[in-house]
Amino acid sequence: MSKILVVDDESSIRLLYSEELADEGFEVVTAGTAAEAAERVAQEEFDLMILDIKLKNESGLDLLQKIIRERQNLPVILCSAFSCYKDDFSAWLADSYVVKSSNLQELKDEIRKVLAKKAQRQNLH
Repeated sequence: MSKILVVDDESSIRLLYSEELADEGFEVVTAGTAAEAAERVAQEEFDLMILDIKLKNESGLDLLQKIIRERQNLPVILCSAFSCYKDDFSAWLADSYVVKSSNLQELKDEIRKVLAKKAQRQNLH
């Protein structure tokens, strides 16, 4: 079972993702702030992080850069209501980018793709 960290400042989004992804067989842990997410990543092993770009008074892109420096093997899917961030160079550090939607199928598909790529990389080493 893959363990996913969902980072979003909206509690309703965290709840929705937790329920939907748990139904898909994933273990889901949530964080509402960049600091909470960084603390969780320092304490626990995750297979994947789903990260909102706009967190209250914080930047998900700043957290992404920190995570990449500290945990290069942790894949990150950026999930934002704003598609304009796809062109931000900082966003290119992520393994994938999904625009938020009430239909989570695209996100679920991306999760499977990113986890499959991670498994392939691990099998090569």
